[in-house]
This record gives sequence, C-alpha cells and structure tokens, in this order.
Amino acid sequence: MNLKEKFTDLCLTISKDQDLINSLWQEIEKKYSEKGRYYHDLFHLENMFLELETAQGHLQDPVSVSFSVFYHDIIYDATSKSNEEKSAWCAVERLQKLDLNSEMISKISSQILATKSHQLSDESDTNYLLDTDLSILGKDLAVYLDYTRKIRKEYAIYPDLLYKPGRRKVLRHFLELESIFKTREFINLYEQQARQNITAELQLL
Repeated sequence: MNLKEKFTDLCLTISKDQDLINSLWQEIEKKYSEKGRYYHDLFHLENMFLELETAQGHLQDPVSVSFSVFYHDIIYDATSKSNEEKSAWCAVERLQKLDLNSEMISKISSQILATKSHQLSDESDTNYLLDTDLSILGKDLAVYLDYTRKIRKEYAIYPDLLYKPGRRKVLRHFLELESIFKTREFINLYEQQARQNITAELQLL
C-alpha cells in the first residue's frame, strides 16, 4: 500500500494545493518514522487501512475516518499521557490549512480523542476506527507477541519494575470489557483470539 498516494488522493478531494499536501505528507512520514517508534509507525497505519477494508461498506464518512487514521498517533511520546490530545490538536491545525469544513474537523478530532480510552461510541465510524486500531490484539499469537516486544521497546525508558504493572493493568482492563471490539465484524474476526492472546501475555508478565 502506498500511504503517500492514499494521503495525496484524500487531500485532493478538498484542496488542489500540491505544495501544501506534500508538506503535510512529509510531516506525517517524518513523525511516524521517528527514532523510538517500533510499533506506532507507518506500518501500523498501513495495517489499519487494510483492516478498514473490512468496514468499507459500513463507513458513513470514509474521508474523515481516513484522516483520523493518518493523524491519530502523529504525536507519540511513551512518557506522555496526552498524546491523543496533542495528535487531535495537530490534526485540527493541519486540516484547517487544507480548508476542510469545520464539521469534519470536529468529527476527526473526536475520533482521535476516542483512541485514548477506547470506549464504545454512539458514532459507528468511531467504533470502526477503534477496532482497526486494536486489531493487532486478535492476530495469531506469534504476530501478537511480536507486537508486545515492539511496545516494550517503545517503553524502554521504564524498567520492568514499572512497565510490567502498568502493562498488566492495561491488559486486565481489556479483559474486563464486555467486548474488546465494538463492531460485529471485528468481534467475529478477532474477539476470541484477542482474549486468548492477552491472557497468554498476562501469564508471561
């Protein structure tokens, strides 16, 4: 998948300012390729877009969801608790430059903020975004364990003494949810495997 082409085509539906579109893409590429990103990188975005194809016929506003994917982790600092807020604010600023209408910008900002708590939303598009973001949890165990190693590297600043209790808390939170995934399609695809994977990781911790 060519993310640059995808982003460019998305922007061209709104603006013909090729220089602006190029500079916005370069920022995205640079941010997602920062040193210290082992999971929250361009490959994560590619995977999310592949997963979104499952939901293609169900999305009410695919343009907004696509922008949300591109910007949802643009700011990522393992030591910060406000990445989502900063990412949402970044999206608002950049999309205003593109002259995207304010209603869509507001929707995108809300969708990005929703990736903080991953709670069931009244907006079905938001639920599809959340499910694609978490789809890695329901992959084969080998793929899942590779993801856990990458996350651990992103949090390398923290010793096991701090990392493990925090990670256990996150994992238990997922298991306590009525369902980890929010949409019928993703529940059917990944719910059972995700619970098995998380349980396996908890035992390893």
